[in-house]
Amino acid sequence: MHLLAGLSRPELDVPDAIRVGPDAISAERLLACAAAVAADVRGAKAVAVHATASLPTVVAVVGALLGGAAVVPLPPDSGPAEADHILADSGATLLLRGAAEPPPGPLPVIPVSLSRTGTPASAAVTPEDPALIMYTSGTTGAPKGVVLSHAAVAADLDALADAWAWTPDDVLVHGLPLFHVHGLILGVLGALRVGSRLHHTGRPRPDAYAAAGGTLYFGVPTVWSRVSAEPAAASALARARLLVSGSAALPVPVFDRLAALTGHRLVERYGMTETLITVSSRADGERRPGHVGVPVAGVQTRVVDDEGRELPHDGASIGELWVRGPMLFDGYLNRPDATAAARTADGWMRTGDIAAIGPDGWHRIVGRRSTDLIKSGGYRIGAGEVEDALLAHPAVREAAVIGTPHDDLGEQITAYVVADGIGEPDLIDFVARTLSAHKRPREIRFVPELPRNAMGKVQKTLLGRR
Repeated sequence: MHLLAGLSRPELDVPDAIRVGPDAISAERLLACAAAVAADVRGAKAVAVHATASLPTVVAVVGALLGGAAVVPLPPDSGPAEADHILADSGATLLLRGAAEPPPGPLPVIPVSLSRTGTPASAAVTPEDPALIMYTSGTTGAPKGVVLSHAAVAADLDALADAWAWTPDDVLVHGLPLFHVHGLILGVLGALRVGSRLHHTGRPRPDAYAAAGGTLYFGVPTVWSRVSAEPAAASALARARLLVSGSAALPVPVFDRLAALTGHRLVERYGMTETLITVSSRADGERRPGHVGVPVAGVQTRVVDDEGRELPHDGASIGELWVRGPMLFDGYLNRPDATAAARTADGWMRTGDIAAIGPDGWHRIVGRRSTDLIKSGGYRIGAGEVEDALLAHPAVREAAVIGTPHDDLGEQITAYVVADGIGEPDLIDFVARTLSAHKRPREIRFVPELPRNAMGKVQKTLLGRR
């Protein structure tokens, strides 16, 4: 079945089946506009898409896939060095962009217009062919190109449709960037594969979410925090079927506030660019705050220690999470060394994330191995647990915890906190009453805001510079 098979569903035979901001289009018109793009890119192995939150971006992505090219999303806020690296490293030979957008980069540009159409026809592609080359954030060096096949994307979207009971009767609403897995693969290709209507709000504003009238909503924790801060907008979402959170850990207080305001206990899920979404709570199952659920269909998971030995599923033992399944990436483009370091010979992906798995298979993500596993005084401490304890204080709005050098302990727990009306000693004592004494912060640094990327993830590598 073609990756975009849902475009033939009768539910999309309406003028506003796919809406992005003020613009809307039917599936039939989308296919016709995409057919013109497909003819333009025919024969190209990879094409870049200037991935703004716009309907031309959707047309460009669909057209490139129909034309048999791998899509390389180019973030519209990329600096010149990042954009040049992505375009050169990916091997893209063309750049697709909306007709009114500025043409970044040195490649030949094909403007994408909603007024130009062609005759729909798909190029011959195999399930193993690359569908997308998604670039990592580059926090540990130059961004790496993650090669995702048609088969991998299809397997993940089908597993999520099963987990979330996602059907053509749904109306998906979100306002996420269209150059990440969450907004583009789940939030656009997911709807086009399932055959559900899509309403992209342009930006993920609480009032826009409230007015959209959807049944299925996607958001990152920052979005849900803002929604929970506006009770009128939150109450409007009570009519939805399912609210889903991902791309970063959802603070437990936000989970609880939304449950009180909307009646919905959010579905949380876990994944990364290299693996797509591998773990999620289910529409027909339990939702536990602070947990991301169980493996989706076809996925195996394990947690291992520093020597690669599997740890017990007891809910307490924390180690690196390894995953295996049909939605994993094919490798890093032009980086066999990095690919070999990330994947084992028998197909396990070393995620770099620290997690615990309970006896019933429920997963709790503690954080990144590089920044969130703190080794202090002989103890292994997950930063996420300390962050949740800090966020439980009513004066604390945001919190991020890292390990910083300490002469005696090796590392000490240092917290960066956005809060009002509380001092360092009182907040440290509050955590010490909640967690074991060795998990309390040794130092709290109050800041006006935490550094975040476009998806709302805290950039912990920047904290030590503050």
